[in-house]
Amino acid sequence: MSPVAISADRRFHRAHVRPSRRRAIWRSVLIGTVKYGVLLTLLTYVVGWTSTFLATSPVLRIRRIEPTGNQRMSSDAIREVLAGLEGENILFADLDQWRSTLMKSPWVRDASFKRSLPSSIAVAVQERTPIAVGRMAGRLYLVDEGGAAIDEYGPQYSNLDLPIVDGFAGNSKDQKADDERGAVAARLIMSLRQKPAVANRLSQIDVADVHNVTILLSDDPAQLKVGNDHFLARVESYLSLSEALHQRVREIDYVDLRFDGRVYVRPLGKGSRGSGPGSGRARISRVTDAVRH
Repeated sequence: MSPVAISADRRFHRAHVRPSRRRAIWRSVLIGTVKYGVLLTLLTYVVGWTSTFLATSPVLRIRRIEPTGNQRMSSDAIREVLAGLEGENILFADLDQWRSTLMKSPWVRDASFKRSLPSSIAVAVQERTPIAVGRMAGRLYLVDEGGAAIDEYGPQYSNLDLPIVDGFAGNSKDQKADDERGAVAARLIMSLRQKPAVANRLSQIDVADVHNVTILLSDDPAQLKVGNDHFLARVESYLSLSEALHQRVREIDYVDLRFDGRVYVRPLGKGSRGSGPGSGRARISRVTDAVRH
């Protein structure tokens, strides 16, 4: 085998290998940078164009507001409250803000908004339920299940058969106390509604003293003092004793039902009614469980 001559200068090999490797790496980096730069520019342009189109397209302008669930508050009234929503872009409209605006309406207890592409907004409304008519500062207002005033009572609500609530101060100084009075009245009414036959007899409520509410039943002149709890049980107790009580006391001023197992009856006499709950207590007759039998 013939010997092969090999150059003793090893730098000869380095000069032909390493420079070519550097050129290949930089070429790949440059091509990749240009490629991704072009793609990023194109993507940015497409996103910008799409956003502009969506924000300005007349197709996506809100044209219809469709309320559901409303009975007392008309659909036109709801649309009037939300009039500024019409014409806004359906994708970018702040529905939470518009919901807050609608919630300021006294009839609206809750509301939810739903987008319906391309141009409709569905508004599901839950209205507050009137349970009584409150007399405040000489004016009548519908009162809801939370004890708050909804709207001034007028001819448009004449079809509502609701009990009257008295005892409100009806001024801003006593607003906190009136809120408490309204809440107590609402608790009483909702308690009696567990038994419709009992609730239907409720005629009038006086909440001037939130710790001792007084009520009147239809076809019964006696005032019933029912405290501030156990309303249904106390009224049912009176109804079970009513006939016997009226046989023993022909004319009753009021009946105090706050004491479990005992009923106190005050006969109607001169100066009785209107003279205050603390006056003439010596004239109160005590009717024990014996009356039940």
